[in-house]
Amino acid sequence: MSFPTPSKFNTFTMFKLPSAWLTGVRVKSLSPESCTTTVKHRWINQNPFNSMFWAVQGMAAELATGALVIAHIQKSGKKISMLVANNNATFTKKATGRIHFVCDNGPQIKEAIDKAVATGEGQTCWMKAVGTNKDGVRVSEFNFEWTILVKKKK
Repeated sequence: MSFPTPSKFNTFTMFKLPSAWLTGVRVKSLSPESCTTTVKHRWINQNPFNSMFWAVQGMAAELATGALVIAHIQKSGKKISMLVANNNATFTKKATGRIHFVCDNGPQIKEAIDKAVATGEGQTCWMKAVGTNKDGVRVSEFNFEWTILVKKKK
């Protein structure tokens, strides 16, 4: 099974994550190693301080990590559930303009999925997405603890 394309993820987002779609969150690139999402500061996703609302940044960051989880689950061919158990974030600069979120934890989630498949036990994996502006300046960093569990056959 091949890795999903950014276009397929963006279509998925439109139907399954409409709030992310409406606020402009999009997958830009996806490989087994990393995922990049993007979102542009606009009227629909602003806060009263003329920057991007933190929750919109969180949606873009979560999608950067979650797209990798989904893609590796699909590639495994197994029925596996996934859920965010914990998260935290740090904000270092106002998010204006186009923000890119990059997650490079593809190998770690693949290893956790492989271990879950091999042992039948649930696994967790912390994944980080870093948001930067057009000048490459970090505006925020999000960490998500993903839990994965192979579904039992009935």
